[in-house]
Amino acid sequence: MKTTFLNVLIAISALPARVLAKPGVDQAIAQLESSNSKLLQYPTQFTQGIMPKAIHSHNDYWRDVPLLTALSFGVASVEADVWLINGTLFVGHETGALTEDRTFDSLYVQPLLQILHMQNPKDGFTANDTGVNGVFDTSGGTPLQLLVDIKTDGVEALPFILKALQPLRAAGYLTTFANETLTQSAVTVVGTGNSPLEQVKALSPRDYFFDAPLTQLTDPSLNTTWDPTLSPLASTDYETAVGWSGIGNVTDEQVANITQFVGDAHGRGIAARFWDTPAWPIYARDNVWRALLENGADWLNADDLAAASSF
Repeated sequence: MKTTFLNVLIAISALPARVLAKPGVDQAIAQLESSNSKLLQYPTQFTQGIMPKAIHSHNDYWRDVPLLTALSFGVASVEADVWLINGTLFVGHETGALTEDRTFDSLYVQPLLQILHMQNPKDGFTANDTGVNGVFDTSGGTPLQLLVDIKTDGVEALPFILKALQPLRAAGYLTTFANETLTQSAVTVVGTGNSPLEQVKALSPRDYFFDAPLTQLTDPSLNTTWDPTLSPLASTDYETAVGWSGIGNVTDEQVANITQFVGDAHGRGIAARFWDTPAWPIYARDNVWRALLENGADWLNADDLAAASSF
C-alpha cells in the first residue's frame, strides 16, 4: 500500500491507547521516516535546511572533506590553491601537499556540477524555468563564491583554469559578464593569488573575475576601473591594513582604516574581505570578527567554520 500521511494516521488511530508509547504525532513521524515515503523527498533537498552565511572558507581544501563541509555550515565562499604542473591543476597549500588525486576538477568542478544538477532538476515542473538554482536549497538565488588562488605563473595557468571550468560554463552555472551585462548564476569564480589582472580584464565574455586589492581601489597607478563586472570582491591582509590583535581596545585609527577600505569597496559596489585575521586567543579572534562585521566587512574570513557559523 502506498504510504500517505492519511493512511499512517488511520493506522495509528486504530491502535489501542496502551500501544501508543509516544504521542501520536511522534509515532506518525517515525513511521513515515522509516517507510522512506516519497512524501518526504524532493529533488533539491541536498542542502535542506541550511542557511547560507557570508563566511569565506579560508584554505577550504585543507578540510577533511573539502567543499561539502563548507556547504554543511552554510558557508557561501570557498577557496582553492591551484598549481599548474605538467598541464594538470592540482590543489594544495604547497608542493609537498599535492597528490595525483586532489585536482581542481575532482575537488571542486565535478562536485559542484553534480550538486547543481541536483538543485536544477529537468522535468515537467521546471520546463518553463529560466533561472538557475544555486547550491543552497533555502536560498536558490545565493551564488557560491569560488576563489581560485593561483600559486604558479598566472598567465600560464589561466587558460587551463578556464578550460577546467567548461562543464560549469556549458551548464549555465557561472556568473558571467557579457555584452555589458553582468548575469549572476550559481557560482561566481574569483581569481586571486597570481591571477593575472590584464588577462582577466581582457576576457570577453568574462566568467573568471579578479580579487581586487582592497587598500588600492583609489590608486590611479593601477590604471583600472574597479567595479563588480571585473571584481565583485576586494581583499587585503588584515594585519597590514588594520593590525589590531583583538586584545585590548581597538584604536580610532584602526577603526577608521576598516571603514575607509570598506567604504572604498562599497562605493564601487564591491564586497570587502580581510584575510589572515587573528585565530588565537579565541576571544581576540571573536573581537576582531565583531569589529569587522560591525564596521561593514562583507565576508568573515574563517578557518574554524563551526565557530564562524555560530558567531
